[in-house]
Amino acid sequence: MAEETRPIATEQPAAEAPAAPQYYYSNRIARAYLQGLEEVLGKNGVHAVLNLAGWPQYVNNYPPSNFELGFPFEAFAGIQEALEEMYGPRGGKALATRAGKATFKYGLAEFDPVLGIADLALRLVPLGMKIRIGANVFAEVFNRYSDQIVRLEEEAEHLIWINERCPVCWGRRAHEPCCHAATGILTEGLHWLSGGKNFRVEEFTCIAMGDDACRFRIAKRPLD
Repeated sequence: MAEETRPIATEQPAAEAPAAPQYYYSNRIARAYLQGLEEVLGKNGVHAVLNLAGWPQYVNNYPPSNFELGFPFEAFAGIQEALEEMYGPRGGKALATRAGKATFKYGLAEFDPVLGIADLALRLVPLGMKIRIGANVFAEVFNRYSDQIVRLEEEAEHLIWINERCPVCWGRRAHEPCCHAATGILTEGLHWLSGGKNFRVEEFTCIAMGDDACRFRIAKRPLD
């Protein structure tokens, strides 16, 4: 009697996990940020940070001033992490915030020809209205010229800036809010809008901590 033959079981190759989606800043936003970072750290400091972050292709080769979505969120977040690694958490936070403030100046120069916002700070409207208008214009820049997703909410004493998709902490894990570059950009934007007044900007939820979005509480009244 012939033996029954059975097919030999073979292992099926495991299905590859789908690749994580790629999101980008426009080259123009990234260029403004790297220029701001250079103002704070100097050229050699930026080179060191880019190398440590694993993005040496941007050393002496900042993105061009165009709207192509070409600067990965991973690069932006990696730079933030490298700052903290090089200078410690407190030093990295201070430098990232300062770089964010410097970024606003370069970003204003880059985007004013497109949005025509240079006169916004001079408009004769109440300060509270000016802050709301400005926040909406700034949100439009990021929503239109990057894969960042921003929306705004309003409370009695604060505006809430919400990054539903945030490049600053993209892929990071942290025990406290770590989007210091964004805090710096918002702080300097308010300073410019108000003609030199200072406002409190505080990040109180962060995707890197496991929250659903990065939220920044912006005081409607200046500190001074």
